[in-house]
Amino acid sequence: MRETLPELLKTIRETFQVDFEPLKIDGRTLSVLSIVNMKEHLDGLIHKNAIRNPLRDLPLWAKIWPGAMVLGRLLRKYEPEGKSLLELGAGCGITSLIASDYGFSSITLSDVNDYSLLFAKANVLKNNLEDRISVTKIDLTEPSSSAGIPSFDIIAASELLYLPELHRPLLTFLFKHLSPNGTALFCTDHAREQPHFAKRAAKTFLCQEGHIGIKARNEDGEEERRLFTIYILRRKEG
Repeated sequence: MRETLPELLKTIRETFQVDFEPLKIDGRTLSVLSIVNMKEHLDGLIHKNAIRNPLRDLPLWAKIWPGAMVLGRLLRKYEPEGKSLLELGAGCGITSLIASDYGFSSITLSDVNDYSLLFAKANVLKNNLEDRISVTKIDLTEPSSSAGIPSFDIIAASELLYLPELHRPLLTFLFKHLSPNGTALFCTDHAREQPHFAKRAAKTFLCQEGHIGIKARNEDGEEERRLFTIYILRRKEG
């Protein structure tokens, strides 16, 4: 039986103080669940000495990353009508929420973090997208977690490549689950560009690299120009 939105929010609020906030993009307004007491939450983690690895222990998945919005918009250009999409490392699901309006036959949103999946499920339900987006747990470092996962026409992820230890299992996953004529897209802030990933990917896939520049607001609310690197992977023929 599927969890209802009130049930999800009850579970989430046992740990976080949250509320839905509007996200306006391309003429649409999405509702996105946000942690409204982030400072207090972080202070609590510090008090408990619970931050051993900031990249893993901080709720980075709850943040709306500009790269997720860049990737969501980019997917429109890849003839999505009737195709299947898998988003890896989806966080709270911004990319999939944006892409839900493009005509994909199915969208599967995934992450390894249980709280991330709770937030993503809440966002899907709040935006009435449960008939278009499914949410599942995938751990790239555990092959058994992707057992039964089908092939996808498009596999996408934003800000996933900053962990070098994920590069090898990610490429293994792509080899197994990217359709023969499929495309994999990875978006990362240019400051965190990963040339080693591109070199490793080129051994198995055709790998292209591009860049997209946008204007975004920083932590202080000031507008700045951001540059994102896009890696585009396709299977080699033969």
